Amino acid sequence: MDKQTQTELEAAAFRRLVAHLQERKDVQNIDLMNLAGFCRNCLSKWYLAAAEDQGVEMDYDAAREHIYGMSYDEWKQKYQK
Repeated sequence: MDKQTQTELEAAAFRRLVAHLQERKDVQNIDLMNLAGFCRNCLSKWYLAAAEDQGVEMDYDAAREHIYGMSYDEWKQKYQK
């Protein structure tokens, strides 16, 4: 497999994971952390680090909004138990 195809497949899998987590608002971050060792906030930090590696200007709030599908404060108010 060439590098471009690998990158495209990894990006598609990441987008699918993010969409899945946005749909499963019933799954709390603590549940994810306990079972998988990462949560939405971890994904946000990894997304931010990737942006910084590519020279893309972004802050943590923007990264979290991308992962959560809304502002973190809004998500907490609506879905955090």
